[in-house]
Amino acid sequence: MRRVRVRRDLPVPMPDGVTLLADHYAPVRSDRAPVILIRSPYGRRGVFGWVYGRGFARRGFQVVIQSCRGGFGSGGTLDPLGDEHDDGLATVAWMREQPWYGGSFAMFGPSYLGYTQWAIAADAGPELKAMATQITASQFRDAAYVGGAFALESALSWTTLTDAMSRRFGGTAMLTAPRLTRRAVLSGRPVAELDLVTAGRPLPFFQDLLAHHADPAVPYWDKRDFSPKVGEVEAAVTMLGGWYDVFLPWQLKDYQAMRAAGRRPYLTIGPWYHVDARHGRPSMADALAWFRAHLLGDRSGLRAEPVRLYVTGAEEWRDYPDWPVPGMRQERWHLRRGFGLGTEPPEEGEPDRFRYHPDHPTPVIGGPVLLADSRPRDQRRLEARRDVLVYSSPALESDVELIGPVGAELFVRSSTPYVDVVVRVCDVHPDGRSLNVCEGVRRLGPDLAGDIKEKDIRRVLVDLWPVGHRFARDHRIRVQVAAGAYPTIARNPGTGLPLGRGGEMVPADVEVFHSPEHPSAMLLPVLPCAPRD
Repeated sequence: MRRVRVRRDLPVPMPDGVTLLADHYAPVRSDRAPVILIRSPYGRRGVFGWVYGRGFARRGFQVVIQSCRGGFGSGGTLDPLGDEHDDGLATVAWMREQPWYGGSFAMFGPSYLGYTQWAIAADAGPELKAMATQITASQFRDAAYVGGAFALESALSWTTLTDAMSRRFGGTAMLTAPRLTRRAVLSGRPVAELDLVTAGRPLPFFQDLLAHHADPAVPYWDKRDFSPKVGEVEAAVTMLGGWYDVFLPWQLKDYQAMRAAGRRPYLTIGPWYHVDARHGRPSMADALAWFRAHLLGDRSGLRAEPVRLYVTGAEEWRDYPDWPVPGMRQERWHLRRGFGLGTEPPEEGEPDRFRYHPDHPTPVIGGPVLLADSRPRDQRRLEARRDVLVYSSPALESDVELIGPVGAELFVRSSTPYVDVVVRVCDVHPDGRSLNVCEGVRRLGPDLAGDIKEKDIRRVLVDLWPVGHRFARDHRIRVQVAAGAYPTIARNPGTGLPLGRGGEMVPADVEVFHSPEHPSAMLLPVLPCAPRD
């Protein structure tokens, strides 16, 4: 381990005259060592300084940790997602002028710190040799509007968190933001006023998210979405994610965009959620091996296969050559008469029905959210509700492994065209526990592209979270269908009016069809698994 020299509060000028502050960590007697750049809206000291700054510097790297504009001493006003491209490139230009800079650098960081990497990755030049990104993606738009439905709990908790961190005693924000968010969503106030409950004032970014829909064509997203340029990134990229992380689907899209461009990123997915402390140690180990390989030429720490997945249910790590995993086949598991689920073709039968009332929205138990424990939880209390349909397979005669993307093709009819379709897959244990594995939502309107309308019956495709899970012998695969998951997603008022407004709530009477003519089914990624003794 090297001794470390720290220089704090270095001024970094931006083109618009704003000055950002950075801390510089350098191993003693290692002049012009490769630099690891970390840009954070959460400060430069504390855990960031100790674990990232000193942690990398003790292993021979220089580290620059910079506070994004508008916080922790950096000038300007935080415009979340909006300034990271220009500010990041200006920081790289400043770094090149420093006498300690040796001509190569990498970037590191989770969540927003990973987004700041993607913001400049395609334009940073050949000196950017490597990136280590964790629980993040090149755009956050689709995570804010999952399937077109506003991700209320995550959006409100993050904007509350960043607001609180900028104030006195902001160090407790990680604890208080989830509690304030929960109080707000239970207050009954219109969505546009929930930031008044959590922060006592309007929060600009929360209001921006309400005003600017997920449509990529909306100009607001032009400088906040870097997914179109992922394939142009020439730096070596390693990605670490979690099966229960809010950004996993879009992180995997980034992986596939790089593969389509001929790149060879590494990918690790563990049994983690977003704020799970358990992925901290593997994140550092993965990054250190990656940086040694691509900045110092030491490839001894790299694994043989680029993809490493933790298969839940089997509780084991496995290595693969790619994602989706070679050998995976998509199977249709049909919703069946009598609330069954199986691979056999559906029979004739009447549709199943339920009523969703936004005044009493269907709640959610668990599932991916930003600032909470998102590990699987028992769903039986939710499945007992009248506004949730439940379809179960017979007890499995052998293990079934699902590793890959999950989808649903449902044929539904609703009394109002404005309705959400929520689908959840669960693992039912022999003792009756029903643990959620993955889920997804699609928000519908009268003119939703891709709908097939016949007697008002609509074909709805729902993307669920990807999975890597073994359903053990004697377990059952279960599917829930509902029209709400509150407060993970904002309630659908059934009127088509702008999201933030209060006012009238229109119930939705929903029918789910499962006949030869309308064969609703889950699209499951089945991977053959060896039989157990």
